[in-house]
Order: sequence, then structure tokens, then C-alpha cells
Amino acid sequence: MITWINGAFGSGKSTLAAILHQALPGSVVADPEEIGDLLRRTLAGHPGKLRDYQDYPAWRRLTTAYISEIAAHTSGHVLVPMTVLNPAYAAEVFTPLRRSPGLVHLVLHVEPDELEARIDASEEFPGNETRSEAVRAYRRRRAAEYAAAATWMHADGHVLDTSALPAHAVLQAALSRISPAHPVSADGARP
Repeated sequence: MITWINGAFGSGKSTLAAILHQALPGSVVADPEEIGDLLRRTLAGHPGKLRDYQDYPAWRRLTTAYISEIAAHTSGHVLVPMTVLNPAYAAEVFTPLRRSPGLVHLVLHVEPDELEARIDASEEFPGNETRSEAVRAYRRRRAAEYAAAATWMHADGHVLDTSALPAHAVLQAALSRISPAHPVSADGARP
């Protein structure tokens, strides 16, 4: 199974992927940002270079192939923490992944005030305030784009409102969506 973890920048996708990885034996985390980094390095200085690597059709095709091949190779759970805001890009990537072995699309939702507080408190590069602030600034700039994309994302995926949930409750809510052996409600409580 493939679990794509979507949501606003700074919503906790990588954190959830890491704790799901610990909770699901045999799982792997496959981050399509690495494909984006490869494309950035390869096309640096080229006139065809684009600002957002998701705008490259190659990123979308390579991501689909990468995730599919990892799923086939491992025969286990593949966890994909990646924000995709453009519904056409999401359809291009998700449609083939929904076939075999299947895709669960989780959307981490955080209310705007809480998202802003999380972004302000984040420190992606401990000891390097300049780099950490650059990440925070990027996340702040992209927050409005998530808000605009929330309608299609919420209709397409399983929404986990993490605004007031601690990490263990987010984990339980995610497990309830992807693993029937962990029955819990969306707020993390056991029924």
C-alpha cells in the first residue's frame, strides 16, 4: 500500500511519515523531493529550468515510477510525505498509484492560526537561524496556496485535522485510515 501524506507546508507530513514508519514494520519512506532536488541540480543554469520542480512533467512521471517501483520492490507500505497543491498534477501522479498496489491520500489540515504558530516555532536547521528562517518564510508564502487548494484536497483525500492533536493522536488517526488493525476515530480516540 502507498500512503501519500499531503497538506500545508509545515503541517507535519515528514513527522507523521517518520512515526508511521516506526509503527508499520517493513514500511519505507520515499520522498519525491529527492527527485525534485535531482532535477534542480541537473537543470541548474539551463534555459529550461523552472522555479517549482513539480512543474516539470518529468518530476510527475519520475515520481509515479519511483513510488510504484519502490512499492513493487518492497511489497510493503510506502509512505510519501509531499505537498501537491495543483489538482491536475495530483491526478497525474495519483491516478496510476491508485491502481496497484493502491493509494491512500491523507491530508493533514491545520487551522491557519495554528499553522502560523507551528511555522513560527519551527527550526529546521538548529544553530542556523538564517536557513531556518528561509524555510519558515517559504512555508508562510505557500500557506495561502494550501488554503486555496484545500477544497479539492479535502474532497480527494482523508482529512486529518491536526490543529489540536498531539503527535500520538495524529498517528492513531492515520493508522485508522490505512490499517484496519488500528481502529480509532479521526480525533485519535478509540471507539
